[in-house]
Amino acid sequence: MNPRSSHRPRLHIGSGRARLEGWVNVDVQALPGVDVVADVTKGLQFSAAEAIFAEHFLEHLAITDAISFLLESHRVLGDGGWLRLSTPNLDWVWATHYRLDAGAEEKRDSALRLNRAFHGWRHQFLWNREMLGQALAATGFEPVRWCRYGESENPLFQGIERHETYEARKSPPRPDLLKSFRALVQREFLDHMAD
Repeated sequence: MNPRSSHRPRLHIGSGRARLEGWVNVDVQALPGVDVVADVTKGLQFSAAEAIFAEHFLEHLAITDAISFLLESHRVLGDGGWLRLSTPNLDWVWATHYRLDAGAEEKRDSALRLNRAFHGWRHQFLWNREMLGQALAATGFEPVRWCRYGESENPLFQGIERHETYEARKSPPRPDLLKSFRALVQREFLDHMAD
């Protein structure tokens, strides 16, 4: 990996109070440790960034805003830049919060826990590896790799978060794949949402 140069920022998106030294900490709220207060759904005022990191952020965006954020991340990153995302895995949420073979009382309690996992933390959309991998590829990121928390082949990302993550390197745009992915999201998700 290239050593960090002073003119290529590292962006920590949705930082909250979890400030990362050596990174530009960006959040929608003016909290202690935030360097830039910005609503990233309206764009990022950066370019040629070395890296973007967002921990437990993507799931708080509506899926259309999440796709826009991924496209904006692609725009903001410099050549060879990397994106690292940590977001709850839908497969894990389902496997740990609900059992189809449970009794009535446990199923009732599980329904509450599962909805808490989705809505209690103001989550808008929960991703699994397959869905996020396709979204990243569609928005111009390859290769995509899953990492255990704290681990990375890229020294920039080693030990900076507390949950499993996904990393992807900026690659050429794939408009055909993006069009197909957006059509899938529209057909299988957005068309079924109440107005």
